[in-house]
Amino acid sequence: MNARTEPAEAEAEPETPARPPLIREFLLVAGLFLVYKLGRQLATGHTGDAFHNARRVWHLERAVHLPHENAVQSALLHGDTLARLANTYYATVHFPATLAFLVWLYVRRPAHYVWARRVLAAVTTAALVLPFTFPLAPPRMLAGTGLVDTAQLYGPSVYGPPSSDHLSNQFAAMPSLHFGWALMVAVGLIAATRSHWRWLWLLHPLITLLVIVGTANHYWLDSIVATAMLALALALIRRPRRTAGTAGLGVGRPVTREPVLVGAGR
Repeated sequence: MNARTEPAEAEAEPETPARPPLIREFLLVAGLFLVYKLGRQLATGHTGDAFHNARRVWHLERAVHLPHENAVQSALLHGDTLARLANTYYATVHFPATLAFLVWLYVRRPAHYVWARRVLAAVTTAALVLPFTFPLAPPRMLAGTGLVDTAQLYGPSVYGPPSSDHLSNQFAAMPSLHFGWALMVAVGLIAATRSHWRWLWLLHPLITLLVIVGTANHYWLDSIVATAMLALALALIRRPRRTAGTAGLGVGRPVTREPVLVGAGR
């Protein structure tokens, strides 16, 4: 009888996928953020169209009975502290939270990192097209709505006067990448982990939605369009499957395979 043994499968799957090269990923992610900033600047101008579209969006929201943005802002304006907190969240959380999300995935979930980076790149690229075809003034600039610019009133503000602000395009309100990226952070962390508490990550896009609407930087429709873009990207870009033996935080474990006796019974 031949006592030689060999695995049941010729090759075992790796415990975790290899991480992409760090320098390449740093350049890709830095490029993503740079495209986000420069792309919006290229779409500057079209002020008349931006205000015309803003009035169309405002009236469309009322026609389909979406809640008034004023209701959210009124809640913020009950106290100076709450308004400042909302402005600070808008100004400081967007980029750092997305970057921290990508770094954590790169270190702990390489396969999910590649998937999330591709989804964010797709959504961002698609979002940069809209300001060229549909420039949109934010609600804080639209007269007759009863909304105020909370950042200018209470601070901090990330925008200067539109005529002299060369670092951003304030007429690119649609879609809201603030909300689109926040929603992807939540979706990505829920997909990559197994904790029963992981659904609490949905608080990030929820708070972001209330902040961008309450500060009058975005309409409800801006977030709806961002959600539709993200849903399309998620449908087209395949999510990695969980590693066999995943537990707790989703860390893969090697799968134990019993050896098979070759030649036994001959």
